[in-house]
Amino acid sequence: MTELVAKNLSVAAGDVTLLDDASLTLRPRQLIAVLGPNGAGKTTLLTAMLGLVDTCRGSTTMDGRNVASLTPAERARNISYLPQRRPLAWPNRVVDIVALGRFAHGAAPGRLSAADAEAVDYAIDACQLRKLMNRHADSLSGGELARVHFARALAARTPLLIADEPVAALDPRHQLRIAELIREFVDTGGGALVVLHDVALAARFADQLVWMSCGKIVATGSPRDTVTADLMQQVYGVRAHVEFDKHGPDIRIKGS
Repeated sequence: MTELVAKNLSVAAGDVTLLDDASLTLRPRQLIAVLGPNGAGKTTLLTAMLGLVDTCRGSTTMDGRNVASLTPAERARNISYLPQRRPLAWPNRVVDIVALGRFAHGAAPGRLSAADAEAVDYAIDACQLRKLMNRHADSLSGGELARVHFARALAARTPLLIADEPVAALDPRHQLRIAELIREFVDTGGGALVVLHDVALAARFADQLVWMSCGKIVATGSPRDTVTADLMQQVYGVRAHVEFDKHGPDIRIKGS
């Protein structure tokens, strides 16, 4: 059972505090969505938990080992990371980009084991990319490319998934599909930590919501306990009316 535990993480850039005393635990069969306005510290929280930025206080452990002590390959075999910015060095074919998700397992495009090929095929079909698999990345729309990157993360088949805005640039149908895939990943034993801007989508699929503002975690809890008009005002600075039905919250923004 792979568990990621962050304790009292703080990150600063000069005199500016980007993340202040944040603690969070990601466990198998748990989907945590991180919410907050631009500049709230969401991406910094994710990268600090992965050991990708220097912290001035706190630490993150994975199954008792400090994440900062792991080799990149060890980390990649346990945590699939989908960053907010996803540059490509060259415009490979879709199938080859997805296959990069198997790199930490010893695979390379054109040299896939049966297990690697099965994982790549699953990810391509799950993200509805079969018709695009031989297209080059520079011929894709922004939404299509976002699905390719998510498929690469899915193909890694790691115990944990950390994704920063995985539904950005996607149309509503594909936003829903990616959210369903993350939920399926969790229901089959994985643990997922994702940054989302759509509060209603997060509340529909996540087990736990983490609300951030000004570099701090200001609230943590279930969607029903934390999606409130008061917290929408505190975190986003908007007046909102919130009602729950069987599908989740109906959120109507009334003004700032």
